[in-house]
Amino acid sequence: MRFDIRVARIETLAVDAVVNAANRELLPGTGVDGALRRAAGPRLTQLTETMAVIGEGEAVITPGFDAPARHIIHTAAPIWVLPGDEAEKIAALGRCYESCIALAAEHALSTIAFPCLGTGNFGWPRELACGVAIDHARAAMLRAPEMRVVFCCFTGADAAPYRARLG
Repeated sequence: MRFDIRVARIETLAVDAVVNAANRELLPGTGVDGALRRAAGPRLTQLTETMAVIGEGEAVITPGFDAPARHIIHTAAPIWVLPGDEAEKIAALGRCYESCIALAAEHALSTIAFPCLGTGNFGWPRELACGVAIDHARAAMLRAPEMRVVFCCFTGADAAPYRARLG
């Protein structure tokens, strides 16, 4: 398995693909989405405005436009703080990682960088989201063994559970 952990701003990474913590409608948002849209420039929003709504756990790919990453993979995580079955939410978050890695492999990309999906405005507990991320990325990488996954953490505190779990 090829995992890296970085403390950085995801919109600055020059990798094959970065993952956007998008909403289902692919509309401009804050946090990771806002940062990636600023880096990519207005063509990203022009394109996503023409795209269909995605379901929780699904992923779609766009060019990176002016961002350092060649591509942006958009995925919609479930919102932890809303009512609903926790097991279903965990499964949907796991599908985000699996869908993104499968889409990257389908496009012959070798490096994908994930933010800490769901831990911002969607309210996921950091430790829980980290465990889901690692478990599902590891499973997806069995079908994409050449893939390198970067967990791009905004702070050292965000990176700590990844480092603890991955050694």
